[in-house]
Formats: sequence, structure tokens, C-alpha cells
Amino acid sequence: MYRLLTHNDLDGLGCGVLARLAFGKNIEIQYNSVSGINPQVEAFLKKEKKEEMLWITDLSVNEQNAELIDAYVLQGGKAKLIDHHKSALHLNAYAWASVQVEEDGKLASATSLFYRYLKAKGKLRPDDAVDQFVELVRQMDTWEWEKNQNVQAKKLNDLFYMYTVEEFEEILLHKLTHSGSFSFDDLEEKILDLEEKKIARYINGKKREVYQAVIDGYYAGVVHAESHHSELGNELAKEYPHLDYIAIIMVGKKRISFRTIHDHVDVSEIAKKYDGGGHRKASGAMLTAEAFRHFVEETFKSEPLKRDFAHNQANIKGQEAGCLYQNRCGEPFFVYKDVQKGWVIEAKGLKQSPSFSDFEDAEKFVKRQFQAWLVQDDVYIEYMEKKRRIDSGA
Repeated sequence: MYRLLTHNDLDGLGCGVLARLAFGKNIEIQYNSVSGINPQVEAFLKKEKKEEMLWITDLSVNEQNAELIDAYVLQGGKAKLIDHHKSALHLNAYAWASVQVEEDGKLASATSLFYRYLKAKGKLRPDDAVDQFVELVRQMDTWEWEKNQNVQAKKLNDLFYMYTVEEFEEILLHKLTHSGSFSFDDLEEKILDLEEKKIARYINGKKREVYQAVIDGYYAGVVHAESHHSELGNELAKEYPHLDYIAIIMVGKKRISFRTIHDHVDVSEIAKKYDGGGHRKASGAMLTAEAFRHFVEETFKSEPLKRDFAHNQANIKGQEAGCLYQNRCGEPFFVYKDVQKGWVIEAKGLKQSPSFSDFEDAEKFVKRQFQAWLVQDDVYIEYMEKKRRIDSGA
């Protein structure tokens, strides 16, 4: 008999589907949150049923449980942990753990690692439909789907959120055992089209609910949201690139998701401070008392960031003649390129106009220090006309 404890996201579900294909009814599968895995491991080990094989996929255990699993294995028990999160690499010190961030030069997922392992052990044979499914899960979990424009991976993730984990497991098993390739039927395609529009509206609304906060030296964008964290975090990070990372708060679940698009930030290290972990660009943690104070209480006193006007034809970012920003106090910030100084910020409140070698750094300064946004064309044109009159002495 086998027991699988896996994550309750798409990658964790992928592991559950593979386990069901490999072992049928001879495996008991339980889908867990990050915070729920350690109590489940403890409960399993207390049963001391050494005839059972314990699998843990897409999740890691704390040091106490790692020691208990090690003792369990030394006493004749069987256990195997397969994970791909950087924050779990230390578990490779144990013979029963296999944590691998990359495989074949690509970022790995738990599903792809588990599939390779089951094939190597002769539990599963190569199959076109399963191969395609595993690769879709891997690209979605590592976010490679966006770079590769593989919308099928995103569709799979969107469909996942429309069902319970158990329901979607049955749907996937039927697909994988009744077809030579993995695809969506006409009804699913129609549903997914509607869902995509719904998600776009949801994300567009959340772009107006981002709060800026400086936490441990990083500029964070804080938003409260219960769903679509991967898409939301990525879109918000692109909307506000001056922020180091996005923190998605779930007060009801007492969880935080961290996302970044920047290489200089490792959000798995940030998550560690709040009893969490994960990848460099996508991690999660508990909403501890300290985290609640930083991300909820302190931002509650502020106002959300305002979005840049997106359809300007005159006030364009990066143009050497200059572009105009404004903060909530109505103060203008004019960013232009000086032949000798580089990119300069002109504003009444600044004792000395700072200069930067590139536009992106100049804009980052304006947005971080003053929470300013790119104004609409009519405000820009009025400002430029006034500036022209002053410069000409008219």
C-alpha cells in the first residue's frame, strides 16, 4: 500500500495523477497546503505501519519531521520525498529525499521529477498524452509558458481552478487513459475563453489596489487577493516594475504569496523570514504576527498606487524631451534627458535635481520616493506650454 502527501496546486495534482496512473487504487492520496504537510507527516509516522510507502511530492518538511522520517527509514520504513523548490535543497542530506531545481537544463517541477522517477522504476511507461500533460504542468509551474507562448499550459491551470482537486483528478485521468494526446474538448475551450476574460477583469481591478511599502530594505507591492496568484503577481510586477516584489495577502487563510520578475530579488529568502519558502521568483509563507504588522497594518494607513496613463500620445515614457509624473499632492515631476548630466528629474520639492544614466532608474526614483504616476496628455501639454513660456521669459 502507498500513501502520497502532495501539494494542492496544479503541480501537486500532477503528482497525484501520475501516482494514480502508476498504482491505481493501491495508493491513498491527500492534497495538502504548505502549512498542512507537517501535521500530516507526523500523523502518518505515529501509525508506524512500515508496510506502507510514504511519498511526499512538491512539498518539504520541517527539520523535526525530517529527523523522524530518517528514523522511520532506518527502522525499516519506506519513504521518498521529491521536490523542486530551492528552499528544500538542504533535505538532500537525507538518503530518502531528492530535491532538484533543474533537469536537462530546464527548471523542474515536482510532476516532471516524479514522472521521470516512476518511469525509471518501471511503474509507468512513456506515453504521448502523459508526456504532453507533464510538460504543460512543468511550464505552468515554472512560468516558462509565458516565454514560450504556450497558452495550453495556462488553460490547464485555469481549468484546475474551476474544480475541486479531486474532481479535476478524475477529469485528467479520463483524458490520459482515453486519448493518445492531451487536449481540451470544445466545451472546455468555450468555458476557458469565458474564464480568461473573467481573470483579465479580476486582475485589472486588482491593479488599482496595490500598496507600496518598504520592508527590510525592499520595495514591496502589497495586494489582498484570494485567487489567480501566479497570473496576478506577474501582471502586477510588470505594471509596477519599480517594486522589488509583489506580496499577495490572504488574511482568511493566513498566507502570503510572493512574486517577482526581477533577478536581483530572491523571494524564497523573504518567505523564509515568515516560516515559508519556494523558488527565487515565486514563494509562499505564513501570515505571521510580524508579517501581518508589515504587510497589513502598516499599508492600511496608506493609499494605493495610481496607474500610469496607458494610452498617451504625447506624454510618452523615455522620450528625451521629457515626460511628466504627478503625486497625490498634485506636485509635478518632469523627467528629461540632459546632454551632459543624463536623465534629470525636475521638481520643486527637490533641493538638487538628481541625475541618472538611464531612464528606468530615473523613473524608479520618482515612483519609489514620491509614488508618482505618468499623467494624461492634457496635463502634460499644459505643463509643457507653461514651461515654454517661463523658459522664453514670456
